[in-house]
Amino acid sequence: MSRNKAYKKRVHWFFKLIILAVVIGIVCYLVTHITKNEIYPKHYEEYVTEYSEQYDIDKNFIFAVIKTESNFNPDAESDVGARGLMQIMNDAFEWSFTKISDEDTTYDDMFKPEYNIEYGCFMLGYYYEKYNSYELSAAAYHSGMGQVDEWISEGIIDTDNLNIDDIPASKTKHYIKKVMSAYTAYKNLYEN
Repeated sequence: MSRNKAYKKRVHWFFKLIILAVVIGIVCYLVTHITKNEIYPKHYEEYVTEYSEQYDIDKNFIFAVIKTESNFNPDAESDVGARGLMQIMNDAFEWSFTKISDEDTTYDDMFKPEYNIEYGCFMLGYYYEKYNSYELSAAAYHSGMGQVDEWISEGIIDTDNLNIDDIPASKTKHYIKKVMSAYTAYKNLYEN
């Protein structure tokens, strides 16, 4: 093979590699873009940012809870009556209302994104301050503080060496895993 043919062959392969690298780059960009905007969106970011800062809770954790609870549907209502983006129950609303509200907010307002996010951020911030754990905050959000406190006091779970698999309620265990998986995705997508 002549030098000229060998040179042309190397140039040909070099251009193929460049084209392949460009295609891979475009595919990576599109996958990240689709993942961010379609699978792990940040709808209502202004409210999440405001209230997560006010109640000192990671906004990526709030987005993970909203994703898990309602998939960003402000009109969501569960079979048991939980409402809105963060699926706030009436008893949780009433408890939170006594601690944060100085206005005429009603349970019907839980369909309004701003109020729902404020109440959800308050509760999760309160749980995080109490348990110093996102996993236990999610457990309290799902099963209630009383249940989590009982698991701790009975030695079922160890707050110093938490193992989610020790949680006896399978639905709560599944919920925590979903929230934490979404939380990891939000952190990886938006903090890098």
